Amino acid sequence: MINKKYLLILVLVFLGYHGLAQKKKSYKIHTVAFYNVENLFDTINNPDTFDDDRTPTGKDRWTSKVYDKKIANMAKAIAEIGKDVAKTAPTLVGVAEIENELVLQDLIKTPELIDKNYGIVHFESPDRRGIDVALLYQKKYFTPTSFDNLELLIFDDEDGKRVYTRDQLLVTGELEGEEIHVIVNHWPSRFGGEARSRPKRIAAAKLNKKIIDSLQARDPEAKIITMGDFNDNPNNDSFKKVLKTEAKRNRAKGTDLYNPMEQMFKKGMGSNAYRDVWSLFDQVIVSASLLEKDYSSFRFYKAGILNKRFLINPKGRYKGYPFRSFADGHFTDGYSDHFPAYIYLIKEVE
Repeated sequence: MINKKYLLILVLVFLGYHGLAQKKKSYKIHTVAFYNVENLFDTINNPDTFDDDRTPTGKDRWTSKVYDKKIANMAKAIAEIGKDVAKTAPTLVGVAEIENELVLQDLIKTPELIDKNYGIVHFESPDRRGIDVALLYQKKYFTPTSFDNLELLIFDDEDGKRVYTRDQLLVTGELEGEEIHVIVNHWPSRFGGEARSRPKRIAAAKLNKKIIDSLQARDPEAKIITMGDFNDNPNNDSFKKVLKTEAKRNRAKGTDLYNPMEQMFKKGMGSNAYRDVWSLFDQVIVSASLLEKDYSSFRFYKAGILNKRFLINPKGRYKGYPFRSFADGHFTDGYSDHFPAYIYLIKEVE
């Protein structure tokens, strides 16, 4: 007959080994990021847009030397997003405030990014400043299967004229064989004041909701990520009343959207600052289908804001702010007036 003490030891050993086996689970992990790169223009004057300042003879003295430094800085920042956990640059990167595809081609050819073999999805939008959104993707992990730019039609309340702004970019593709839908946004700014400009962002939110609804109508389990510089905080009406985002993960069900940035905002985190007030305009939001506890397919893990020291202004009246590339009429050797936002997607592997 087995001694009770001996039996207890056997049970404890078994549980110990079982616990170790449980802890040895491994996961594939991908970073999905968004970065407003603050007016990444080339040096060539485009007569159809207001890019005159960003030319060698323009107000900003946007020379090839300055442009090359700006490109290098953007590459350094992108290469660091999510690297602490994923150990590599993001698999997907939504970008805003880029002038054209040329600047993206220069960006992905930098020493920091060239080995990632990024592809580009980009459309020219009608924004009067000449800035667009785009998606960069690592070709070895993600394959686009369809993409489209959805036009945002807004008209001025006073004169009825169209307000030309950025389209919303929808990219559907396969992330290591799993279908993912990504929407890249850069909603209308707060120029003229938050209240006066609010209807424009409400219109942008309605377009975003329409895109998401159409995807979920075809597949209620569609995995959707909408990200961008929304020029609104997570608690604004565009999110809470139009997109109806949930702040708590366990409350997002069915076709709901979960905004992990809302709790971060409540804790005082921000991605950009103005007059000593922090905002969290840069966000990555996911559909509830990415929140399931079954990690046999890619699911949301956690979110973050990249605010490493090199991205923070070290001195002057903007000390502590994002280290923007232009201030007080000159190039600062900085990066952007926004910090990047990101999430991790993980999948259990045997």
